[in-house]
Amino acid sequence: MSDTVTTPPAETGGDDSQPGFRILAQFVRDLSFENPQAPESLRSDSQGLQPQIDIGVEMNARSRPDGLFEVDLKLNAQAKRGESIAFHVELLYGGLFQITGIPDEEMEVVLMVECPRFLFPFARRLISDVTAEGGFPPFQLEPIDFAGVYAARKAQGDSGFVGTA
Repeated sequence: MSDTVTTPPAETGGDDSQPGFRILAQFVRDLSFENPQAPESLRSDSQGLQPQIDIGVEMNARSRPDGLFEVDLKLNAQAKRGESIAFHVELLYGGLFQITGIPDEEMEVVLMVECPRFLFPFARRLISDVTAEGGFPPFQLEPIDFAGVYAARKAQGDSGFVGTA
């Protein structure tokens, strides 16, 4: 996986009023994998219990003094068989974005919906890889409706966006 993914810069001719969106960097801020019952959790379950999987999603964004934006995508998944935890994985995956020409009233949606959409496939692959390395079948997160998550958080009064500088 590349450490930096970029999109071609918009041909603005120096005009910042044209919308532009670049991913300057993406990175793992924090990654945790727990397999507390290993090696027993890796054996076939003789009772045939399918794991119950709980998934959590959080997005946060903040502006920086240099005019760039940091966006964090926090994903966690916990698999349980009965009362026993099979695995727990938590990933905080970040991106550094350059965004120009977006009206202030639309910036929050770009940061909390569009930016996480770009980060998600890379974060998803990391979770899949780490669960496989933990001895489990690769866990593939289903696609996430970031607009729906954002709308739900907005309805609760928390967008996760820390204003522009």
